[in-house]
Amino acid sequence: MNNIESLATGPMWIGFIVFVLIVLALDLFVLGGNKAHRVSVKEAAGWTVIWISLATSFGALLWWHLDAEVGREIANRKALEFFTGYLIEQALSVDNMFVFVMIFAYFGVPPELQRRVLLYGVLGAIAMRAVMIMGGVWLVSEFRWMLYVFGIFLVVTGIKMLVLVDHKPDLEKNPLLRWLRSHLRITPGFHGQDFFVHIDGLRYATPMFLVLVMIEASDLVFAVDSIPAIFAVTTDPFIVFTSNIFAIMGLRAQYFLLTDMAERFHLLRYGLALVLVFIGAKMLLMPWFHMPVQWSLSIVALIVLASVFLSIRLPRHRQPGSSL
Repeated sequence: MNNIESLATGPMWIGFIVFVLIVLALDLFVLGGNKAHRVSVKEAAGWTVIWISLATSFGALLWWHLDAEVGREIANRKALEFFTGYLIEQALSVDNMFVFVMIFAYFGVPPELQRRVLLYGVLGAIAMRAVMIMGGVWLVSEFRWMLYVFGIFLVVTGIKMLVLVDHKPDLEKNPLLRWLRSHLRITPGFHGQDFFVHIDGLRYATPMFLVLVMIEASDLVFAVDSIPAIFAVTTDPFIVFTSNIFAIMGLRAQYFLLTDMAERFHLLRYGLALVLVFIGAKMLLMPWFHMPVQWSLSIVALIVLASVFLSIRLPRHRQPGSSL
């Protein structure tokens, strides 16, 4: 059995989990995260800055703690692993936001009702990521060759994404959505933020419940891509978990910030596909070439920034008569 290296102590795990629970409680019960509210670009930008600042502060605090406990060299390596993992998860979560835009548009969800369903989506994503990360860590610890399976999977997924980058799924044919519609009584319209309502003594699901299920399903699909990706950087469960959770916690604010700019960054999905191919190739080459973490961080950042820059410099050509 290959041991998974982790310098995290019990108090570090407990402290981080308590921090996450406090933040979620503040969002739900103090800041009105569960209330209908149209999020402005200014508000979304403010929260995005806050979440990035919290992640940066956590990375700095981790470095400071490890520097004092185990030395500068290990502290530098673990901090770099955290920031690289965080950047990878942030980049890959952007593709998730494109799917959110499609789901909300398909169901016609008013902007003021999107905030709560995304919050529940975040809660579900945290639970799913925790289970999948622990499962992934166990697989890698028991079967080291799983890293190469993850590498092949990421390369294939990245190439498939490149080929199908302009393909838009037809939600009307989605098997999960069709199953829900055939097994549930569903109201024709929204009932505020409610997922279920009672009408004439019968329990009905609202379209908002369908939206929630589709959001959670998309989170699950993207977790299958993003979690193997971070194992190219580190197998430390604490680094994998914390970088994932910080990326997820900031996802909702970034969605509201970028939702109106999804079409503007039309080349970003090509960049994300290349990120997956690069990470997968890195994992496959590990027996012959060990790439320093700082190289991985620089290359991922360069790919993402280049795709954003080219999206701005090379705007999408609109088809005649198109409303986009």
